[in-house]
Amino acid sequence: MPTQHADPAPISTVRPGRFGSLDVVVILPCYNEEAAIATVVADFRKALPEARIYVYDNNSKDRTAAVAAAAGAIVRTETLQGKGNVVRRMFADIDADIYLMCDGDITYDAASAPALVDKLINENLDMVVGCRVDQEVAAYRAGHRFGNALFTGFVANLFGNRFTDILSGYRVFSRRYVKSFPALSNGFEIETELTVHALQLRMPIGEMNTPYGARVEGSTSKLSTYRDGYRIMIMILKLFKNERPLVFFGLIFATFALLSVGLSVPLIITYLHTGLVPRLPTAVLATSTMLLGFLSMTCGLILDTVTHGRREIKRLAYLTVSSTSAQVERNGNARP
Repeated sequence: MPTQHADPAPISTVRPGRFGSLDVVVILPCYNEEAAIATVVADFRKALPEARIYVYDNNSKDRTAAVAAAAGAIVRTETLQGKGNVVRRMFADIDADIYLMCDGDITYDAASAPALVDKLINENLDMVVGCRVDQEVAAYRAGHRFGNALFTGFVANLFGNRFTDILSGYRVFSRRYVKSFPALSNGFEIETELTVHALQLRMPIGEMNTPYGARVEGSTSKLSTYRDGYRIMIMILKLFKNERPLVFFGLIFATFALLSVGLSVPLIITYLHTGLVPRLPTAVLATSTMLLGFLSMTCGLILDTVTHGRREIKRLAYLTVSSTSAQVERNGNARP
């Protein structure tokens, strides 16, 4: 079992630093990152000396947990495999004002962390995404680059065009974002869910370009271009169905309706000329197809009402937590 470190003092007694008395945490989901995690922890300790650093080990087969603990991180374990499961556990367990999430593979630029947190606080945002600007070709595989552009385009068309890199693992969150996020994903599709949650609740969000580098020797990517790409696409479709059911089932209605009309036009023409319906099975098929279309539209109308109510509940949960600027004002902790 990895070493368990006691948590530091509660939020109210955190030593004031660059961000006033706001409690900032760095959360790092990890799986087999023995080669990189010590450097990642050291880099974030240098960039954010006032922050607590958590490493959540996800059943690593190497010494990731031990190396992270030796580097000074607070190490915890999540036994359910998958990044989504780790993020859900981190968001549930850790109490803070600002959360900075990053992968433990050294590809993201820790030196950009203060600027990301500054942007979140100064502009009173709920999420800031570190958009990847690769410094070398090997850092960002062509398949991943294409997939990211494809999925970003899908999300932009379905939910709103406010992000340019929806799959980035480098993000800063406010407390009210974290505590209102349901986290239903299991794997790498978690970034898509994080993005759509912010878009659906119309949260104040932002982006900032950050350098993106190659992995160190001995560290390998856990992201499968095709398997995880498929899972991300399925997640987008699920979110489309769940969050915009009227449009989703409306498209199904349109498909069935067009098919029904296509089948019935020759029958109608024949009937007008002869007064007969010679192809009864085709007539039955056309009628059944149109009925299926109307059933789909009915489902869409009902689920749209349910979705609206569910979104109101999520919005109310979001509003029960104070914004970052409100915490600053209430605590009287003007930033240096």
